[in-house]
Amino acid sequence: MARARDRGCSCAATLWFIVSIMAHGGSDYSVLIAWLKTPFATLMMVLLLIAIFYHTALGLQVVGEDYVHSAVKIPALVAMRLSCLTCAIAGILAVLQIAFGS
Repeated sequence: MARARDRGCSCAATLWFIVSIMAHGGSDYSVLIAWLKTPFATLMMVLLLIAIFYHTALGLQVVGEDYVHSAVKIPALVAMRLSCLTCAIAGILAVLQIAFGS
């Protein structure tokens, strides 16, 4: 049941992102920044980043578990998780800086 909810959130956020980018296709930088500063766009972008890096970590974990057969397996899985977490945090901080910064 939780997986279906995760997929629903991911699909909704992805669909929102695609439609939003298509709607702002010819817009300049200042218009996109103003759009991203709206509370709904900020929230959806943060949710999209969480979903993207969560699913990236899950996919890389499967690859690591299936194809790495040595002592480096566990450190590689930990490094992969930490790198996904670091990228997600960096993306979220960037969105929040745009939303709440000057």
